[in-house]
Amino acid sequence: MSKKGILLVNLGSPRSTKTEDVREYLDEFLMDEKVIDYPWFFRSLLVQGIILNTRPKKSAEAYKTVWTPEGSPLIVFTQKIQEKLQKIVDVPVEIGMRYAQPSIEAGIRKLTEQGVTEIVLFPLYPQYAMSTTETVIDKAEEVRKKYFQDIKINYIEPFYNREIYIDCLAESIREKLPENFDALQFSYHGVPERHIYKTDPTNTCNLTDCCSRAENPSHQFCYRHQCFKVTEKVIEKLGLPKEKVLVTFQSRLGKDKWMEPYTDATLEELPKKGIKNLAVVCPAFVSDCLETLEEISVEGKEIFEEAGGETFNYIPCLNDEDRWIEVVKTLCMEKINEFYLV
Repeated sequence: MSKKGILLVNLGSPRSTKTEDVREYLDEFLMDEKVIDYPWFFRSLLVQGIILNTRPKKSAEAYKTVWTPEGSPLIVFTQKIQEKLQKIVDVPVEIGMRYAQPSIEAGIRKLTEQGVTEIVLFPLYPQYAMSTTETVIDKAEEVRKKYFQDIKINYIEPFYNREIYIDCLAESIREKLPENFDALQFSYHGVPERHIYKTDPTNTCNLTDCCSRAENPSHQFCYRHQCFKVTEKVIEKLGLPKEKVLVTFQSRLGKDKWMEPYTDATLEELPKKGIKNLAVVCPAFVSDCLETLEEISVEGKEIFEEAGGETFNYIPCLNDEDRWIEVVKTLCMEKINEFYLV
């Protein structure tokens, strides 16, 4: 019989906080046409001609503020997920990163060296986006066709609307939510608005009212809709009034139009509206990383407090919580069982 295995795939991280390692990582990341979707010449001009001459040093300093003795938080948490999952499933589990090391190729190779011929690949992103799920699948298929033509891969779909995930996220937030708060802010990683249109094969998305419709053909491809759906389902589980909840988007790059409202601008305005005690959660991520630990819990806190905010509570990602490991197991085993049905 064919042997099954699991590959958990996350974003990736520089190998160290050295400027040259950060530059190498940013080069691979930002030159991905699914991340910066300009034609190659203009993308190269922007990334290698401008960004890589200025940003690596600043990003390296930011990474130093979140780096752990074991290494990059995102890598460390992904490894912990792998280790905990391995203890409760009877198939090999490995990890791979879309950018840098350990690579997707390295993860697949480790599995094949253990005799695996059928792989469940889990992109660790709740919502679908061109710059996350789509680029992971594209890279995995490129690697498979080049080096591993005899293996089969089953991909786990975005799980933003799965009740087991919503229950898990809601309970995690409930345990960490302070007793007294004026608002709970859901800050999602932002993407350029054009990415939403590019990933919509149905041509039914208008970035206005379609996200709130009960049904729309673009929902399965629409990152914006999926972010709002997660928020809607979680606050329903928590029993929170809608007026105490807001959705924003962080991490914009360049001068293009990105999804709004922006997280940093909102944090600056909230104290003026009487919101002095704030809790923030980042459900675009399942593992804490630079974008949560530095951009939100450090920079975001500074913006909020300098504008007059009093208390800022960052709610950590699911990381290696046991209930999240159970969700990962369930989603993986569903896909493993599909192999037996073929």
